[in-house]
Amino acid sequence: MSYKTILAVLDDPASARQISDFAALLSERFSAHIVGVHAETLAAVPLIAPMEIPDPAAVQVLQEAAQRETAEVERIFRERIEAQGLPSEWRSFVSANGYASGNVIESARAVDLIVASQGTPPEGGADNRADLEAFLFESGRPLLLVPRSIARPQPIRRVLIAWNGSREATRATFDALPFLKGAESVEIFCVDPPETSGQMPDMAGVELAATLARHGVNVTLRTENTGGIKASTAIENRLSGSSVDLLVMGGYGHARWWEVLFGGVTRAMIEKMTALTLLSR
Repeated sequence: MSYKTILAVLDDPASARQISDFAALLSERFSAHIVGVHAETLAAVPLIAPMEIPDPAAVQVLQEAAQRETAEVERIFRERIEAQGLPSEWRSFVSANGYASGNVIESARAVDLIVASQGTPPEGGADNRADLEAFLFESGRPLLLVPRSIARPQPIRRVLIAWNGSREATRATFDALPFLKGAESVEIFCVDPPETSGQMPDMAGVELAATLARHGVNVTLRTENTGGIKASTAIENRLSGSSVDLLVMGGYGHARWWEVLFGGVTRAMIEKMTALTLLSR
């Protein structure tokens, strides 16, 4: 298994630079084809009271601004990708639904991996990621989320798998196999594993570790009983204490991803993320 088609989500000029560079590195590593995607969302039309008719001048200004951004994102993508001679193509879409539009989701469903930026924190202004939520969850493909703090691509040497035995965590783990097989070390991290009818808590992750080892993954297993500490806090502490390059975890639900991932892993953790994070659901 390898990543042969990578979709790079180029939301704005800032993320276009960051994600194009990451996509280029992955293309070189896996001999992958890059699909650069930008979804231009039709802005809400300002109305003129009392007739509540569209303001033509305002509409034109909004459309021209969106078109300039699309052109700049495309320029950045081509400059960073095509100049290196990497196999790639550019796709731009215009719709009222942005990244939630059917055409964008169809493009995403035909790739091996989606790469997107962590984006701008909501407190810094308007949250420009709302349309991406449906796109990422409806695509059915693994997502590699890149933190704002990582400006330049770096090798993935140490990987942490946040493991709770769920379908989503299972999907994420095996979607991440190309990264796991190339890493120097991979740790399966179990937080407060429950006792089930078929498994004792101290056996959590044992079978997964054996399976990954058969793939040639250098894997270890760690179980932590937190004594009431949130799973998100335990994972965050493990990330910072182990110099992890990549976190692998399952994604849950259709609400905002940073509020629903891995149960107790909340917006606070994603907003403070220090490592690349691969998500699947």
